[in-house]
Amino acid sequence: MKKVEHCDSRKGDLAEFYAVTWLWDRGYEVFKNCGCTGAVDLIAMNKTGDIKLIDVKSFVPQQRPEGMKGPLSKSKTRSPKQKKIGVQLLGFNPENRKLRFIKHQEDQDNATK
Repeated sequence: MKKVEHCDSRKGDLAEFYAVTWLWDRGYEVFKNCGCTGAVDLIAMNKTGDIKLIDVKSFVPQQRPEGMKGPLSKSKTRSPKQKKIGVQLLGFNPENRKLRFIKHQEDQDNATK
């Protein structure tokens, strides 16, 4: 299959569409921000009523050098506004079209207090 190149805005659109179907497969109802700006791309709600505010970010994982421990680099970070309202980042890898929620360091720090 030939790899198609897209402009940055199209890459973001593609990531969000994959995110919507990925969340559907996990039992969420998904509502999309129809604007092109804002702190939240998607709002997802599961059957128990839990709501996630989601910002979708594309990323390409880096190879870890042999023997290296710890993080390769800073993960994608949330804006102060996103932190305040509890936005979660959902990472999209365009090379393999896989998604995963990104763990936020400050959330892990708060959990250990």
